[in-house]
Amino acid sequence: MPLKILSAGAVKQGVATVAANYARATNDEIKIEFATAPKLRERVLAGETADVIVAPPAAMDMFEQHGKIAAGSRGHVGRSRVGVVIHKDAAAPDVSDTVAFTSALRNASAVVYNTASSGIYIEKLLDKLGLKNELAARSVQVQSGSAIMEAVAARPPGAVGLAQISEVMVLIDKGCPVKLVAPLPDEIQNITRYDAAACSGSANPQAACALARELASDAAKKIFVASGID
Repeated sequence: MPLKILSAGAVKQGVATVAANYARATNDEIKIEFATAPKLRERVLAGETADVIVAPPAAMDMFEQHGKIAAGSRGHVGRSRVGVVIHKDAAAPDVSDTVAFTSALRNASAVVYNTASSGIYIEKLLDKLGLKNELAARSVQVQSGSAIMEAVAARPPGAVGLAQISEVMVLIDKGCPVKLVAPLPDEIQNITRYDAAACSGSANPQAACALARELASDAAKKIFVASGID
């Protein structure tokens, strides 16, 4: 029976690479399913079983409270930042500070973000910057990080997407016609941490703990850094 990983989408490339390397080294079969953090919470708390979970701390804390992860198995995977993405043929706007970033959004034909953890942060940020109502008619909310890039690619070059940098890199590698302008300015940046842990309901707890340790290992961190997770 394969080991099953439930993982947040922002760390997709790193999780897939580490899992593939681990599978080759151990001959274990590994199945991975990706979802947004809110969907992961729904699925796990509804009773879905897995062997390993990779998710942000808020979700992991909830899983711990409900006894869903094995004691002592939780480890840090890495951190993801939010970046500004545009169509590959568009001129890059200045987003070097909060004032410039705000101006770039005001000049955008559409502002695209998702319903995952980063999108929840973006909604709060737009409100904080006094842009939520002003941009309401041009705001486009999609379900996933990959959908952000697809939406930006499908619109005229004036659209701006706000997405996890790791997810931007994955779509660019796949040939999506978008480009990363820069991370959000430091003063308004959102850093999302991701942890890995073995599930308490795993049918193979020893293998689950070993795989969780591998995802949080020093060797794995080098792979995650290459995928945009620092």
